[in-house]
Amino acid sequence: MAIVITRIWHGITRAEHAETYLRYLEKSGLADYKRTAGNLGVQVLRRLEGDRCHFWTVTRWDSYESIKGFAGEQYEQARYYPEDARYLLDFEPTVLHCETFEY
Repeated sequence: MAIVITRIWHGITRAEHAETYLRYLEKSGLADYKRTAGNLGVQVLRRLEGDRCHFWTVTRWDSYESIKGFAGEQYEQARYYPEDARYLLDFEPTVLHCETFEY
């Protein structure tokens, strides 16, 4: 059985920035995920909650080594981009990694 590693990042914006941030995310992090060898797929989850909007990026990887190709040696740390400061209300320091089994 092949084990896939799922990497989950979470961020929060103001609700009025939800569409703009999604477009920015497509050009920055999502594009980089897709270009990184070993990436098996990308999903974005979004949830409006009052005046805030939660985003989760859920990526699937063939190995931790491939994740390091995206995030660097400290792969459990969240990776941020320069424009994130315009939109994100907080910078969570780490991401979640899970072994993923598909049946």
